[in-house]
Amino acid sequence: MDVVAINSSPRMEKGNTAMVLEPYLEGMKEAGAKIELFYTKKLKINPCHGEFNCWIKKQGKCFQKDDMQMLLPKLAKADILVLATPVYVDGITGPMKNLLDRITPLAQPFLELRDGHCFHPKREGVKCDKLVLVSSCGFWEMDNFNPMLVQLKAMSRNMGSQFAGALLRPHIPALKGMAEMGMPLDDILTSAKEAGRQLVEDGRMSPETLTIVSRELLPLETYLQFVNYSFQKTLNEQDKEMR
Repeated sequence: MDVVAINSSPRMEKGNTAMVLEPYLEGMKEAGAKIELFYTKKLKINPCHGEFNCWIKKQGKCFQKDDMQMLLPKLAKADILVLATPVYVDGITGPMKNLLDRITPLAQPFLELRDGHCFHPKREGVKCDKLVLVSSCGFWEMDNFNPMLVQLKAMSRNMGSQFAGALLRPHIPALKGMAEMGMPLDDILTSAKEAGRQLVEDGRMSPETLTIVSRELLPLETYLQFVNYSFQKTLNEQDKEMR
């Protein structure tokens, strides 16, 4: 089973999103999947020009010479596509959206009706059977992921792929801070790993496992105090350096 994972966090493996993504991919790998992980920060991907060259003149191929030439064939043969992104202004990061805009060559220009709705069919040989979201945010509430979920579920439908689920980690700065303090958080990272194993071996991730990944770490008021204290401390230290 081929898995392509894209991490669009600008902090890459040192970012908060990687705290959930890495054990998830480890679980998939231990279950026998072949993993390829890419960071958008290391890729040169130009914006889509919207001229539909890839549909008319060079069918299935974009005229632009950048890293999408390397990435598109990998996306086409992947059984599972894992998109990992922090929440930026209520959605995916800019580099992730830029990359997704460039997958147009994987679709045909024609329209087909599926369940009474218009879609573009995949090109022959394009797999991408399942799509998974891995995301983190600094806000406490789970509903901050809702706009992103709506977008990626719609994208899955348009691609003719199954939206296989999402590993969502709200108030993730608390996870990092509590982990550094040695507090017991093994259930969250173990569940992220288990979710990866489940998808490869069973074809699905259990709701119970995903709920543990997202579980509350500390009360809302406590989290507010934690975040505001941390930022105020950083600002105070910055002021001292500027004097």
